[in-house]
Amino acid sequence: MLQYYLIKYTGIPSGYMGQLVEWPELVTEGRTLAECRESLADALKEMIAAYQQLGKEVPTGRFLVEPLAVEV
Repeated sequence: MLQYYLIKYTGIPSGYMGQLVEWPELVTEGRTLAECRESLADALKEMIAAYQQLGKEVPTGRFLVEPLAVEV
């Protein structure tokens, strides 16, 4: 089953930090967005495997996300 997760990227001096919205404690870094994304995907696979091994429920995407335009 394919599950989608939301990633929040933040620019940092060494490149990018990526964090899953559904799993805020899952954070990785990379010099580029691609490196950060790949690192996050690897970490997510490890977390899912660990949760399954422990019999814990794997968090899934339960968010509704939409842009909000505000004039500043």
